[in-house]
Amino acid sequence: MVEAEVIVIGAGMAGASAAAEMASSAKVLVLEQEDRPGRHATGRSAALYSEIYGNEVIRTLTRASRPALQDQDGRFARARGCFHIASASQIARLEAFAALPDVGRASRWLSGAEARLEAPVLREGYVAAAVAELNAYDLDVDALHQHYLRRLTAAGGEVRCDAPVVRAERIGGGWRVLAGGEEFHARIVVNAAGAWGDVVARAAGVDPVGLQPKRRTAVLVESPEGARSDGWPAVIDIGEQFYFKPDAGRILVSPADETPTEPCDAAPEEIDIAIAIDRVQAAADLPVRRVLSSWAGLRTFTPDRTPAVGFDPAAEGFFWLVGQGGYGIQTAPAMARLAAALALDRGLPADLADMGFDARSVAPGRFSGRAAS
Repeated sequence: MVEAEVIVIGAGMAGASAAAEMASSAKVLVLEQEDRPGRHATGRSAALYSEIYGNEVIRTLTRASRPALQDQDGRFARARGCFHIASASQIARLEAFAALPDVGRASRWLSGAEARLEAPVLREGYVAAAVAELNAYDLDVDALHQHYLRRLTAAGGEVRCDAPVVRAERIGGGWRVLAGGEEFHARIVVNAAGAWGDVVARAAGVDPVGLQPKRRTAVLVESPEGARSDGWPAVIDIGEQFYFKPDAGRILVSPADETPTEPCDAAPEEIDIAIAIDRVQAAADLPVRRVLSSWAGLRTFTPDRTPAVGFDPAAEGFFWLVGQGGYGIQTAPAMARLAAALALDRGLPADLADMGFDARSVAPGRFSGRAAS
């Protein structure tokens, strides 16, 4: 039996970052079902940091992550404008969004004409106004992920790939985990399995939290001929029906689809590719001569679309770190520190406490039927 203090299940961004934060004071082993870390959601991210995207809990965790992402070496983040746009029929929704205190502090209001000066691809007859972020960035997801994996191994932690969890059971004051043909034992099991989080819970005899994986499609197309698109902002529809952003001389577009699915190796469907192009072309003068590539990933949500971070109230030593939705990259530094603090009983990180963050907002016990017996 391989012994550790903490077993983390899942080596994507959530598992790798939390494991790295814990490894300085605990022996950590990460079990990954695939042949390499980050094959699913982590490797298919749109790679955008937005402080005003997501609900209040997500926005707080995103702001708390900025110092780590915007490090002095510029390894992980590069400034990128980001507009949340509205048509005339969506103005009330955009105004309500801009009126949120933390959104208002982190953005500026633009008329449609002002938005088109900075993003000339936007159609005059479509965009009535925009909210422009003050702190938005393109993220190097792979660099950040590898940074956490290196921190983990430098601190003595280990990643085992090709090790899907078959069964886990509470035994001798800890957990015995069967995975990849081996047996492991640890005091704490951290479930960072993404779309497979409820699958892992059932294998451990723990009630699921009700995770719902949802497929999202992305399409890469050519920039308009002669356009200097690398300087354009990312553009997000306030109704979350589409977004597009520059991507190394090309344009990434998405219909912002959320198709419920089972945990799987997601693949794009032709109808979603067509919808992505149609929705973006309604708002932007973006000719599409051909699709250069397309892919899909899973964004996995809890029932209230807020992550579950904390010990299960009915399963001692079983820690949830799931439900990041589409915000797992931009919140990873803060969520990893939060997870490590809660799992190892260190107390709430000071910066999150100063922001008024309440750990109860992410506690797994908030879901119906999960209160401690």
